[in-house]
Amino acid sequence: MTDLTSMILLLGLVFLVGLTAESLGRWTPLPRVTLLIIAGVVFGPSVLGWLLPSGTQWFSVVSQVALTMVGFLLGGHLTGRNLKRHGGDVLTLSLAVVVVTAVSVFAVTWFISDDLGLSLLLGALATARAPAATTDVVLESGAKGPFTETLLGVVAVDDVWGVLAFSLLMTVVAILDGGDGMGMLIHGAWEIGGALGLGVVLGIPAAFATGRVARGDPTLAEALGLVFLCLGLARWLEVSFLLAAVVMGIVVANLARHHNRPFHAIEHIQWPFMLVFFLLAGAALELEVLPAVGWLGAAYVLARIAGRLLGASAGARWRAMRTGTGPWLGAALLPQAGIAVGMALVAAQRFPERAEVLLPVVLASTVVFEILGPPMTRLALRWAKEATRP
Repeated sequence: MTDLTSMILLLGLVFLVGLTAESLGRWTPLPRVTLLIIAGVVFGPSVLGWLLPSGTQWFSVVSQVALTMVGFLLGGHLTGRNLKRHGGDVLTLSLAVVVVTAVSVFAVTWFISDDLGLSLLLGALATARAPAATTDVVLESGAKGPFTETLLGVVAVDDVWGVLAFSLLMTVVAILDGGDGMGMLIHGAWEIGGALGLGVVLGIPAAFATGRVARGDPTLAEALGLVFLCLGLARWLEVSFLLAAVVMGIVVANLARHHNRPFHAIEHIQWPFMLVFFLLAGAALELEVLPAVGWLGAAYVLARIAGRLLGASAGARWRAMRTGTGPWLGAALLPQAGIAVGMALVAAQRFPERAEVLLPVVLASTVVFEILGPPMTRLALRWAKEATRP
């Protein structure tokens, strides 16, 4: 059987499994994201072995396309109207969650490992999120309202703080190890600044040009063209493609006045990419690493959960939000996936002496947070009484 034939059969299996997971999601308390990830684990190397690593070599491309779409849609929620209503809440909550999470994980893992550099890296990696899982649960539940708008705003801004925290703490570790801290700081600044610039450069002409080929909303070709152009240029320039997509979405949403729904076409085509992304993400998870992480891995998971809950609670109290909003927002921000793994791989390449501990901890915690996180997001939306679908 040729590689092309195997890929076609694999895609057929993926879409049928995705259809089954979506159907089950209507009759179980688990969101379809979690069901897809569990299905991926079952069909992956850890259980049945039907989705082997050799068959998921294009997972990186699919995941980046899916995340670029997610970033574009998240940016669309940060309009002038939403920022005026929730901008202060979004910035305060996102910053509080990132800082408290990083500090909590750092303190707990340093106490256990007694390795300052490793603890700083784990603190930085704990700030990474899984925006795709959160946005899909929101979409599946049909949630609308101030809680949902704030949650999506925090998810969109989180990437900025996460990349910044990771770059700064990588620099600190490099300095402690006697390495080139300034070089890493410059690279981090370029990854953030370059992404911001790319998003603006693409977003301004897109805001005025889209939706004019045919009257009304932009066509599917226009939407996909923007997504692939943004991803390709971000990879070429070596900047954050997710951040660039978020900025591009913000610019288009706020400058496009000649159509009402600049993201309508992306909303229709997004799910097939997300389906493949979540199923293959599950197949990439390795259950074998769970027993290997020991107390350090358990401490990382518990400290990250505590950091999310405490950080969101502190931010909500500072903004005088209604009682209970903070802890539930923190619970909705638990998912963690590919971005954290990508950051861990970068850190492992830069600090190979810590890779044997760093990678198993992050990979094992990803299994936990990808399965536990989406149901918590759904519960949070139900607590806020903004989910319109069960």
